[in-house]
Amino acid sequence: MKKSLPKTIKDVEEVRIETDLLIIGGGNSGCFVAIEAKEKNPNLDVTIMEKAHIDRSGALAAGMDAINTYIGEGETPETIVAWSRAQVGGGPLREDLALNNAKILNECVESLEKWGVPFKKDEKGRYKKRGRFDISIHGEQLKPVIAEKTKSYNPRILNRVAATNLIKEGDRVVGAMGFGIRDGKFYVIKAKATVVSTGGAAGLYRSATNDGTTSHHQMWMNPFNVGTGYAMGIRAGAEFTLMEQRWCAARVKDFCGPVDTISVGYKAKMINAKEELILQTRYGHLGGDTAPRYIRANAPMSEWSEGRGPTFVDTRHLSPEQVKDLKIDYLNERPTYVLFLAARGQDPAKEPLEIYGSDPYIVGGHTASGYWVDAGRMATIPGLFAAGECAGGMPNKFVGGCAAEGVLAARGASKYISSVGHGTLNEDQIAAEKERVFSPLLRGSSMEAKYNIPAGQDPRWQYDGVTPEEMEERFQRLMDEYAGGVGQFFKFNEEQLNYALKHIKMMRDQVNRLFATDLHDLVLVHDVIDRLDVAEVVVMHLRERRETRWPGWQTRTDYPAVDPNLDCFINSRKNLKTGEIEMFKRPYEQILPGDRTKAPSPIPLSDEKA
Repeated sequence: MKKSLPKTIKDVEEVRIETDLLIIGGGNSGCFVAIEAKEKNPNLDVTIMEKAHIDRSGALAAGMDAINTYIGEGETPETIVAWSRAQVGGGPLREDLALNNAKILNECVESLEKWGVPFKKDEKGRYKKRGRFDISIHGEQLKPVIAEKTKSYNPRILNRVAATNLIKEGDRVVGAMGFGIRDGKFYVIKAKATVVSTGGAAGLYRSATNDGTTSHHQMWMNPFNVGTGYAMGIRAGAEFTLMEQRWCAARVKDFCGPVDTISVGYKAKMINAKEELILQTRYGHLGGDTAPRYIRANAPMSEWSEGRGPTFVDTRHLSPEQVKDLKIDYLNERPTYVLFLAARGQDPAKEPLEIYGSDPYIVGGHTASGYWVDAGRMATIPGLFAAGECAGGMPNKFVGGCAAEGVLAARGASKYISSVGHGTLNEDQIAAEKERVFSPLLRGSSMEAKYNIPAGQDPRWQYDGVTPEEMEERFQRLMDEYAGGVGQFFKFNEEQLNYALKHIKMMRDQVNRLFATDLHDLVLVHDVIDRLDVAEVVVMHLRERRETRWPGWQTRTDYPAVDPNLDCFINSRKNLKTGEIEMFKRPYEQILPGDRTKAPSPIPLSDEKA
């Protein structure tokens, strides 16, 4: 039965909670924040605000087939940081953050096995490697295992409560607000420290794999990760870094499944329509199969744009046993891909698998986008911390690194909590946010009465307003066509970016026309608002970096070369007085010596260890 809509703002029930530590987002890193905080201080009052349900939320919701960061024998924290640096063409990246993450990385990964995640082992009982720093797992239950461990410490868990904005006292963050996506209540949570761990931003661009259904969200990343954590920080005036370093991945075409499972895990070479080896033929001077990650990700789209598509990963060398193992790997992360192959009657051993580019994402676990933070993962606003994909400056974190980020954020937040008390809530600020959050629902309620829609009819298309689906479609097309989406082979120029900014601002001026007819619609309304706020910053960053440093991720047709003067961090901050996004630079600080574009070789193992 449809929940009755509030007629006035007074009809919206409030829930107020006071806690020591508020964690916004109960995915991988958020759970690690809670576990570490409670292990160090069992008496700490910890609250998790989770938009979905902690058992199946975040980027790990469907599972994983590998842990992409682990320091095995012959490697050190320094070698993985140097490797990560080379994967982004020499940087920039925060080497200080990467080093302190690497020092605790393995203990976080090994914790997963202790908690019950099955790790694949070789004949000598060592973790089975998939790549240099990748180890294979049976990870379909990865997120439920992490969630169960988290729940064992008895934090307060608010499932299906969507965060909407941070609460500030002067220049300090003292909590956050949100609404229940099932109960329709307004939540005000007062906290000594707040950790944002909401994952990356998906759905900023039109997906190349949408098939005309009403889902709108056939994409590689979790569609519920819309960048809310970034958006809240942007609106609060926090500093952000490298938002122009988009994640534009190579995906299995028409499905948007991971390619590394095949190319890295089963040594399947990338080929074009002429069956030329793409990486060896075009990028041998950059390392071929070991070329930087952005090169490998963009290679299929370069072939297409230059008239040599379609592109494939050549799986015809696989044995029947390997094909079976490949399908099992996908069952651990993208189980529907097995059905996808079956529906097409496709045998990977007999024909190669087609690949294509994905729509761009802002994913701070893969690239370096996110909050500018200190060593304790505190943002530039006191009381606010970032973990996992929200913490910027450090690419190639993936599952293990994001877990470690959670531990580091917990330690930083716990130290901060020990030195502060609770702040004071500004009731005017709270009232304004409550009005902002629920006004689309109030508009929907008033229009329902005005138009007297007969029972059983979908009322949304009969109102004088804008549905979230309509604005999302306009917005995603705009980003795809003018801000370097997959439809433009990830390419853009200054004029296109200016056009995108002009129309993003027009749409932001139209958000007061958005309406919701139920709580689900209300979630979609705030999803698209958050995406607009993040997209504006992304486009500003793309415009500010007037060079092409990472082809594919950031391809400027008007500035095709690397500019040595831009070997730095491009950062931004919203001016809360003017409402404008201000751009500035921070210098690169190299800690590890040597050529930044070269990854060091692993330390040779002795015969006994080999």
